Amino acid sequence: MANPVYFFEIPVGDLQRAVAFYETVFGFTFEIRTVDGHDMAFFPRADDQPGASGALAVGEGYTPSHAGCLIYFDVPKIDDVLRIAQAEGARVLYPKTDIGEAGFVAEIEDSEGNRIGLNEYAE
Repeated sequence: MANPVYFFEIPVGDLQRAVAFYETVFGFTFEIRTVDGHDMAFFPRADDQPGASGALAVGEGYTPSHAGCLIYFDVPKIDDVLRIAQAEGARVLYPKTDIGEAGFVAEIEDSEGNRIGLNEYAE
């Protein structure tokens, strides 16, 4: 069975500010396009790899918040990402927490006010 999630969209208020935040905190490179009248910045996608990709999206119907779906990004070291995110103005909403054999999780508030999860697999 393939992974059930194919694509996600993270609502943003200011696309350029959000792109700068995600590029700095996670090291992503974005492709910016307009789709169906909405400006979007697409996360990298490797079609031959498992997992989902998505976009930052701005426009009517896209409202950043702490409510709704919580998306977790895999990161090599949560401590490093938390440090960079805080330097970029992010608030830590849920500190690094040991979840046993699965590794560690944490949550931050991104530049737009969204709640974003971080996942670091146990080694």
